[in-house]
Amino acid sequence: MRRTPHLSTPSALLTVVVAVALSGCAGGGRDDRQDTGPPAAPRGLTVEAGSATTAHVMWNQATDDTEVTGYEVYRDAKKVKDVPGRKHMVDIVGLKPSTTYAFTVRARDAEGNVSTDSRRLTVTTPAAAAADHKPPTRPARLRGEAEGSRSAMLSWGRSTDNRAVASYEIYQGSSKIHSVGGGQTATLVTGLRPGTDYTFTVKARDAADNFSAASPQVRLTTAAGKDAGRATAPIGFRAATHRADGAYYIDLSWTPPRTGGAVTEYQIQLDGRTATSLVFGGTAPRGKAEHSFYIGRKAGERHQVRIRPKLPDGTWGAYSPGRTVTTG
Repeated sequence: MRRTPHLSTPSALLTVVVAVALSGCAGGGRDDRQDTGPPAAPRGLTVEAGSATTAHVMWNQATDDTEVTGYEVYRDAKKVKDVPGRKHMVDIVGLKPSTTYAFTVRARDAEGNVSTDSRRLTVTTPAAAAADHKPPTRPARLRGEAEGSRSAMLSWGRSTDNRAVASYEIYQGSSKIHSVGGGQTATLVTGLRPGTDYTFTVKARDAADNFSAASPQVRLTTAAGKDAGRATAPIGFRAATHRADGAYYIDLSWTPPRTGGAVTEYQIQLDGRTATSLVFGGTAPRGKAEHSFYIGRKAGERHQVRIRPKLPDGTWGAYSPGRTVTTG
């Protein structure tokens, strides 16, 4: 058996080692630099009227050089809610019927540094339903289908109400995770984990804050492995070029991904860098979509282009496959 030899440490050496250790404790090994950099502004803000007196506000997780510890929600420039950093949604209550409100969100880190405002979104609450105590009917026929490893498509039967359904509330287990307008009966749920079992239900809500009973549960399992959310990418993406008035343009066409709602914004990436954002005003196309943009006047230039959609819950979907085009 091999024995470890006993080593004796000279007292002078021991003194030096202790002195070094103490000097490290005194501050030589500690980073005392103060965090003065604020977090990035929250992105992907969405706002939906839940009833005549409530609004559902959602956003994407903000980034910081240390850690985002909380969010501040503002209504018409007045802070109305503090939200823990682990949450990215909140219901704002106590609103007035038939009133338009503007919302923004700021991120805050542990040192109290606060980000700039998120984008500003407005929402108008529906009219009040006087003396309405009757809830909507229960959403029926809830169906769910995993869309790859990180998202799922849910659809349900339309509820009825003695006045009108203002919104549908989506629950994962017992936790509310999303809200959509009363005219929508499908939605894409994102941010899921690969190879994981999920249970969803949906409730209908009217303008008087009456809730229906929960729909039947739907259970589904996301695909194993990582697919980078391919199911949320635009479908059939194509790119070509044309020349007009001595200049070249890139022509894009695609079909929006299934989301349950309209996709109103896309991000266009050219040669590996974000080139522009495309926002559809009015009614966004649900079938084939098209867009052209200026690229320059020189013939023989080679470019690669791809796009990704902003999903109804405020997150970015996956990029389409890249397409290569050449001017001239």
